[in-house]
Amino acid sequence: MYAPAPSVPRSRRTAGPAPRRAVRGPRLAALAALAAVLFAAGCGDSGGGDGPLWQSGQGGGATSSAEPPTGEQPSGSGDATGPSISLTATGDVIMGNAPDRLPPNGGKGFFDDVKSALKGDLVMGNLEEPLTDDTGAGKCGPAPKNCYQFRAPPAYAAHLRSAGFQLLNQANNHGNDYGQQGYENTQSALEAHGLKHTGAPGEITVLDVKGVKVAVVGFSSYPWSNSLIDTDAAKQVIEMAKGQAQLVVVQVHMGAEGADRTRVKPGTEMYVGENRGDPMRFSRAVIDAGADLVIGHGPHVLRGMEFYQGRLIAYSLGNFAGGGKSLNSAGRLGWGGVLKVSLTAEGRFVGGTFTSTVMNGVGRPSVDQQDRGLGLVREVTGADFPKTGAKIDAAGKISAPAGG
Repeated sequence: MYAPAPSVPRSRRTAGPAPRRAVRGPRLAALAALAAVLFAAGCGDSGGGDGPLWQSGQGGGATSSAEPPTGEQPSGSGDATGPSISLTATGDVIMGNAPDRLPPNGGKGFFDDVKSALKGDLVMGNLEEPLTDDTGAGKCGPAPKNCYQFRAPPAYAAHLRSAGFQLLNQANNHGNDYGQQGYENTQSALEAHGLKHTGAPGEITVLDVKGVKVAVVGFSSYPWSNSLIDTDAAKQVIEMAKGQAQLVVVQVHMGAEGADRTRVKPGTEMYVGENRGDPMRFSRAVIDAGADLVIGHGPHVLRGMEFYQGRLIAYSLGNFAGGGKSLNSAGRLGWGGVLKVSLTAEGRFVGGTFTSTVMNGVGRPSVDQQDRGLGLVREVTGADFPKTGAKIDAAGKISAPAGG
């Protein structure tokens, strides 16, 4: 079990220009209510079963999808006009688990095999562990049993920067594994290496991306983040973000976990007694409120992609890295991907690509030459979203469906 809900971390400040409109009282009250319920935050990373829903050779290309040369935009719907920016994202990132389950060479070179895929004008990841020394406030105690807590040394922020990441999301069930101090230590470690962060309650992170103001906001079902459960409050946060930026990107840790959780259906998803949100309802609600892209993670497996109101929703990008065997890499639990989406400053979808990745036995990621993740995403997208699903070809190029 966990200690009482932490006070709001220091990162509630907004990075970037001041809001163009005032925050009204009801909004502040809604945000304050986000911490009203404290959920247990254990993570059963082992998942269930390892038999893949899709096997190599049944729908994906034989080789990994190609990364467009720098400056070239991924193919898309063909009707977008004006310049665009590229937004790149991954799913769950764990580099190791201190003190004794860390990669060799102090983590140097951990991301070398995927650096070619981590290209874009803004590169984001879901950091599912604190970067901190032991604060003495580990959620599982000194002898964890059936409880998962992670942390990596603060210096490991340098490996994220070297890999190409520019912004990390902390809104997930492991962001507070070492308490408020560990959470704030993570922010300091990221900032020391020029990396942005998002996910704290009320935190709207605004970046200038090639002259376009982009706001990134993180959500989860835990009190140290913006609430995934309270969709009315979530919409208010997005409305505020839209008042500060041209584009709004949502990072959201949502959905139940396990190898058998690749499908998306309407309704609330529960896991170990926790409400992990209603992914479809949440994603569509934040788009209605002004979000331009929704990037999901949390189930530890890949899920499908759909278009809603012309905006792309990626329901889960799966496991990207699980250093020190922190994440189960068996079967499709070891498959992830790098999503790259190009949008105009008005939020119009230009195109995208999906590059399959895979974790080895110790959780280090590489580009998957068998494209197993791509095959899985294509299959479940077609099954779950026959009318609204993204069109993804065998090379990983993404386009909107007719009328999408």
